[in-house]
Amino acid sequence: MSSLTNLFPLFVLLCVFALIIVRRLGPLRLAIWQIMLGGAAVVVAAGVIPPGRALSAINADVMFFLFGMFVVGVALVESGYLQHISFDIFKRAKSTDGLVLLILFVMGAFSAILMNDTLAIIGTPLVLYFADRHRVEPKLLLLALCFAITTGSVMSPIGNPQNLLIAIGGRVENPFVTFAWYLAIPTVINLFLTYLVLKIFYRKAFHETPLVSLREDVTDWHLARLARASLVIVCCLIAIKAAAAFLYAGFDFKLTYIAVAAAAPILIFSPKRLVILRTVDWHTLIFFAALFVLMEGVWAGGAVQSAMDSAGRGVTSTEFILGAGVIVSQALSNVPFVAFYLPALVKADAPVSAMMALAAGSTIAGNLFILGAASNVIVIQNAERRGATLSFMEFARVGAIVTVISVIVYWAFFRLIS
Repeated sequence: MSSLTNLFPLFVLLCVFALIIVRRLGPLRLAIWQIMLGGAAVVVAAGVIPPGRALSAINADVMFFLFGMFVVGVALVESGYLQHISFDIFKRAKSTDGLVLLILFVMGAFSAILMNDTLAIIGTPLVLYFADRHRVEPKLLLLALCFAITTGSVMSPIGNPQNLLIAIGGRVENPFVTFAWYLAIPTVINLFLTYLVLKIFYRKAFHETPLVSLREDVTDWHLARLARASLVIVCCLIAIKAAAAFLYAGFDFKLTYIAVAAAAPILIFSPKRLVILRTVDWHTLIFFAALFVLMEGVWAGGAVQSAMDSAGRGVTSTEFILGAGVIVSQALSNVPFVAFYLPALVKADAPVSAMMALAAGSTIAGNLFILGAASNVIVIQNAERRGATLSFMEFARVGAIVTVISVIVYWAFFRLIS
């Protein structure tokens, strides 16, 4: 493969980033999923990867997981149950400051248990409801949600797919204890520092009007009961999977099964199943399918692997891992980056701190740019369907500060306990 061919997928990826920043192509206003689909089509049409390889690159497990959780999320919103139960948690917020802090810490904590993509699906309509109910700038709450579920997921081996990959593939002993020891304290610190950053950038949005919460009525109790059953299924199966992965090595099941099992009661027993299916965010599913194809093209070029090989023995240092995790994940996405980097650390017999640095760096990459984490895209695509928006630059101008601070905090904590 020629050097020009190696670099062409990276050029396409750069163009995708540029279009996502401006969201325009001449007079046309483009959605994120349309831009990503166009990038994927270009690498296939140019022969970087054949159509068969492009189709096989689409991760069916991720697609079915997202579809299942989208079904659950739609049922929670359509039934009114999500707004109904949120009262018990968020009634304590008496000011904008309290609301933002609760979003950061509550959503951050739940993302460590339910996985960040799940929280992105069910959290977006919730924060937009709060924005409308309390007349708070939607962009502030959307950013708080994105940063919360990305940062919060760092401290758990089941907080996101890449952490689970590290916990199992990196042979991390006592993963829940290990992740908590290295990552819980700096994660809590970073969530509070994120609040301060948001306070500075959106100080006018922190109005002084007291917030008054009301318990919303459920509009469809039958669908609400099914949605509640789905949530119970999700929590129980995640608990079983976590225990099975680390206590019973011979028993395991895919994350996909969790989402499909959770969606099943709704799709089988709800008379509104067709309405729910029509409401599912199909555009985000198209985005992910196209993302897998485009990243497969970038991977096929080999330029990223060559850059990593040139780093030599420095690949096991905490500083390098944190930096590479944040930067390279913007191009490869964090799960493919970890899948590539993890074997190199295992082969080099890297210390557990290196594994934890890989978890931190690859995850907080999502705080830098929209494309750094799949959960960001889920949030923004869902928000745009509901009339709210958050541009690439609006995200990046705050995310860059949050990311730099996060890297410094994690690095300092690693140095402190090593």
